Amino acid sequence: MKKVLIANRGEIAVRLIRACHDLGLQTVAVYSQADAEALHVLHADEAICIGEPPSQKSYLKIANILSACEITGADAVHPGYGFLSENAGFASICESCGLNFIGPSHEAINLLGDKAKAKSIAKSVKCPTIPGTEGIVQDAAEGLREAKKLGFPILIKAVAGGGGKGIRVVFDPEDFVRQFTAARTEAQVSFSNPDVYLEKMIVNPRHIEIQVVGDKHGNYIYLGERDCTIQRRRQKLIEETPSPILTPAMRKRIGEAAVEVVKAAKYHSLGTVEFLLDEEKNFYFMEVNTRIQVEHTITEEVTGIDLACLQIRIAQGEKLKIKQKDVQFDGHIIQFRINAENPAQNFAPSPGHLEYYIPPGGPHVRIDSACYSGYRIPPNYDSMIAKLIVKGKNRHEAIMIAKRALREFHIGGVHSTIPFHLYMLEDKRFLENNYVITYIDQLLAEGCTFSENRS
Repeated sequence: MKKVLIANRGEIAVRLIRACHDLGLQTVAVYSQADAEALHVLHADEAICIGEPPSQKSYLKIANILSACEITGADAVHPGYGFLSENAGFASICESCGLNFIGPSHEAINLLGDKAKAKSIAKSVKCPTIPGTEGIVQDAAEGLREAKKLGFPILIKAVAGGGGKGIRVVFDPEDFVRQFTAARTEAQVSFSNPDVYLEKMIVNPRHIEIQVVGDKHGNYIYLGERDCTIQRRRQKLIEETPSPILTPAMRKRIGEAAVEVVKAAKYHSLGTVEFLLDEEKNFYFMEVNTRIQVEHTITEEVTGIDLACLQIRIAQGEKLKIKQKDVQFDGHIIQFRINAENPAQNFAPSPGHLEYYIPPGGPHVRIDSACYSGYRIPPNYDSMIAKLIVKGKNRHEAIMIAKRALREFHIGGVHSTIPFHLYMLEDKRFLENNYVITYIDQLLAEGCTFSENRS
């Protein structure tokens, strides 16, 4: 591997370009017409335009990405997250073209990317799973019969889902057919696959995910957990590690369960196994994300392991040099997603011209971003401006550093989620670790507007 094409954009493209350069690898950035002045284009050794602003005509256009590889002589592709990162067909095409796909094999993506198949694997290794249907549900009549057996409330979920899309909550039988149809329609539009399955809804859960790593030689480790419970409409907003709700014994059990799932799928690369934790602190397998995560940063900070570089080394065929007993966790890390959204208007998108962009600094503060003063945030893609990552000796210290950093973060020209984060750092239930996955939606329903207070 000598030259890596980054088939992505934004902060993750910048992050991966830096990792490649740290490893002495040349990089190729691809960009749409809307991203001609993007930071990843400036940082890469080469850059090539692959299409018009809509992602379907650029970042999702496999033929254009392969052409960019041929033109530049790239011998490897890193898909980042989103876009084509969990597309088994894309991974397979890269493999057949002699390109090193920096991620798991297309067989593993196909196996674990189908949520029904992934659940079957979890069951096979005796990992606790949420009660639900075996495989896909063919029609609404069959689904309603199964839902009544499981008992309401029910989740209707797309088998190819991700990012909170293709999910419907049904509280009573009368609403089932309408929601079933809506879930299938959204699944078809979002994933080109209308298949859905049913799960019993876990009431008032916490969202816990485990970072796993496997190499091509059969070695596996887990690198602790990330608590992603603070989210809006299943879109994560704040992530932290270690989870303030897990004990060391629980961490070991859930981590070992996650490893068994990916080991059964013969998985090699970074991966994330996601779980729900119920009110009695029982954990249930939810899904596997077969890619690097947005929130990989907090695992890097708590373990001292560069995950982006590690993923590339594994793709090169290197063996893991660290064993489970050697993994150490240091401090408490929190990540805040700074998005171009207006929290006072129900998080409405706020793309546009960044009149000024002044990120915070100082001890224990990390910023991952692709933005700069004068940059124009296009309306075509994810609204992320930056990821703010802070580290403290404990949760209280991390929160105090976060308050300082957020107050130093100045963004002009667009709205951002900074006021929301400042609000949360004064919120009694957040500070007392007394919240569940629906907490932000509950606050919104109560009329909370997350007004800014920088005093």
